[in-house]
Amino acid sequence: MMLIHHVANARYAILRRTIAGAALGALSAFAFASAAAQPTTSGLTRLLESELARMPARTGVYVKHLTTGEEAAVRADEAFSSASVIKLTILVRAFQLVDQGKIKLDDRVEIRRADLRDGSGVLQYHDLGQTPTIKDLLTEMVITSDNVATDLLLTRVGGVDSLNAWLKRSGFAHLSMVARGHVYRRKILALVNPAFDTLTAEETTGLQYAQQGDALFALYASLFTGARAAWVDMVLEPANKKILADGRSRLPVQDHAYWLGDMNPRETGRLLEAIERGTMTSASSAAMMRTMLRRQQAGARRLPHFLDVPVAHKTGDSPVIANDVGMIYARSGTIIVAFFVNAVTGSLGETEDMIGRAAQRVVDYFDGPAAPVRRSPAP
Repeated sequence: MMLIHHVANARYAILRRTIAGAALGALSAFAFASAAAQPTTSGLTRLLESELARMPARTGVYVKHLTTGEEAAVRADEAFSSASVIKLTILVRAFQLVDQGKIKLDDRVEIRRADLRDGSGVLQYHDLGQTPTIKDLLTEMVITSDNVATDLLLTRVGGVDSLNAWLKRSGFAHLSMVARGHVYRRKILALVNPAFDTLTAEETTGLQYAQQGDALFALYASLFTGARAAWVDMVLEPANKKILADGRSRLPVQDHAYWLGDMNPRETGRLLEAIERGTMTSASSAAMMRTMLRRQQAGARRLPHFLDVPVAHKTGDSPVIANDVGMIYARSGTIIVAFFVNAVTGSLGETEDMIGRAAQRVVDYFDGPAAPVRRSPAP
């Protein structure tokens, strides 16, 4: 009996060890599989997270190296106030229509008082009656973010609703224009007088020039006689000027109704890639778009700031917005970068420098750090 008891105990011990071993093996396999299923954070993503963490703003970024296909993103699927970056969508659509023969680049457009828009750009400062070509307008919309050119071109591509419908058909569900620039300005003016919400584009521009003390208001003085003269006094009143300035700083990031456009970094990156690869237009149209973007006159302290390679880009600005998106022509290949920087709470200039430093680190990540410049000793 004693022998049988010992044999039974031995068999039980072996069985226990077998079950325990199998369970441990299964647990280890599960743990390994779970670890493998966890998404890994790439070095490029960690780099971007580190750079964005320094910025006193709400930020999002998308980066893609077109040669290697490596990409990284931080908050790239969130919606951001685009400011003038949305003008890229007008650019691409206009060149599509050029390719289809519906718009001719050498057609000329006469600029009248009704076409003037305040804000960025130079066409407003030329004599009325000027007749730039469509190509001139596209160039100015990109390189000086010209608001006169933008509104004229937006009309040529069918207006806001038509542009947004085209974006959706083209697979850009998260890129849209919210309103024309003068509509945003009209809404800001209505903060001091609700009646201003019915102003025409021409009246809106006139009051904008009035509150800015711009000599161009003389062109609009005839619109503000009689009872309307009080409108000019209203926008010049110090308390109201403060309300308007606060609205311009706060609402373009806090209230979607005051946005010019709604964009996320990832889809903006896809649009830039289409421009670079020429997948949405003819090769010649894509080349012209890239040339315009490389001639950018704004945002020198952003993407290109610390780089010694060419950059083709488009900025978007407000008192608290410093967006910059484009193509960096690094030595290792083209890098798509879409930086959205909204609700800046610190120095705008310092934030621009941070964008430039981040772009430099992205290029160094792909190209390797640039070799220091060796200078010969002074004779």
